[in-house]
Amino acid sequence: MRFGGRLTILIASVLSLLLLSGQAAQAAYYNTYTDIASTPDTSCCTGVQGFAAGATYLYSVKNHTDYDDVSVIYRVHKTTGERVLMTNGTNGGSTNTWLGHGNDMTIVDIDGQHHLFVVTMNSSGAQLVRLRYEGTTYYHSGSYQLRLNGAVAAPSGINRVSVTSTAITFMFKSGRTIYNGSLPLRASSGTIDLTRAFDLQVDGALVNGATVPDLGTFANQGFFYDAAKKVLYYPLTKDNRSIVLVYRNVSPTTTGTAPAATDLSFRITSSAYSTKFEIEGVGISDGKLYFNTNRANSSGAHDGVHVFNGYVAA
Repeated sequence: MRFGGRLTILIASVLSLLLLSGQAAQAAYYNTYTDIASTPDTSCCTGVQGFAAGATYLYSVKNHTDYDDVSVIYRVHKTTGERVLMTNGTNGGSTNTWLGHGNDMTIVDIDGQHHLFVVTMNSSGAQLVRLRYEGTTYYHSGSYQLRLNGAVAAPSGINRVSVTSTAITFMFKSGRTIYNGSLPLRASSGTIDLTRAFDLQVDGALVNGATVPDLGTFANQGFFYDAAKKVLYYPLTKDNRSIVLVYRNVSPTTTGTAPAATDLSFRITSSAYSTKFEIEGVGISDGKLYFNTNRANSSGAHDGVHVFNGYVAA
């Protein structure tokens, strides 16, 4: 009886370990989403670009596709889907001529006021623009040059890392490479010198536990850095496929190549929008992963802002 009891306990323990091991090996994978609101084309602007997720509202840039000469900004309530085309408080109307490609943006509060920092990708003039916004109105409040080893740098991604009483620290992204840069807190102009930090692994990254053979040919988009958790989210797109890779334990001091997480990934392969499903930018708000898209099918453009179903950042 004593031996049989020990055997029973041993078998139960082994089964428990196997069960736990199986649970740990299962990769968290998210491939469905919910529409929050559409962001329709305007008379000038048809290309979805930068995105930022605030505590209550989501912000999405649309520009004049192939020209980069004029932009608009949509504000969407993340819960109700209420959508507003924001007003340019500096010049009037709803358009502006400051944002260039407007490929990515991040929210920074300065002295209690909300600001959007937007990367233009311009090869001359300003590579970074600051907009102050109040409700549904924004104002031009800063222009900056970005330099890497003395030459103009035009990164495609930006995210706030930290804000102190004297400075704002950013991460910038160009291709698969992350750079660091900082700016005096209240400066409305100036030059930001970038320093290279680390690269993001793409080739060989696992999506739902398997590699994607042509992932290296996907287009770069913006990114989001969750500074509190040291987690970076990186969207990549091709045709009607969008993938978001995740990188843990990264910070401005990280060097070398950061490995993509093997146990967490996101992918949308859209049959409804078979012509194009491009995630342009992503952002976390209240733990949920929001994003904006360029979407199209045979009936035309169906751009919007959305949220991944089921995911809550741990």
